[in-house]
Amino acid sequence: MVEYLNLMLRLAIWFLLTANLSVVNILIGVSIAFLLPHRQQALGTLKDWLRVLGQILMAIPLAYFEAFEMIFRPHNQEDITLERVRPRRTSGLIFLDIFLITFTPKTIVLKYHEAGWYEVHRVSQRRQP
Repeated sequence: MVEYLNLMLRLAIWFLLTANLSVVNILIGVSIAFLLPHRQQALGTLKDWLRVLGQILMAIPLAYFEAFEMIFRPHNQEDITLERVRPRRTSGLIFLDIFLITFTPKTIVLKYHEAGWYEVHRVSQRRQP
């Protein structure tokens, strides 16, 4: 099941990069998804994958809300924080975590530290004294 999710993730990335859903492009995308090397490693549990995919679906309306909020109210405060990576994350789940953080307009992952941290840049409204 996780291998199926891995294949779907590769295809989704291919379609986002090419922005083309023609039959030829779909065949090329499926071919590339199968030809890319597969690592034998501990794959995340199905529960973890479904949780992250659910969070991505919930992040879509949040991204629109944050975009409109940034248009109508200035965000001049910047912070860089470290966020802990959840335990036992596979490289695919780490990629989806970084995608989820970066998807919303107010946050972006600057760096992933191998020690288990994301370096996150956030913008916010300046607090009035």
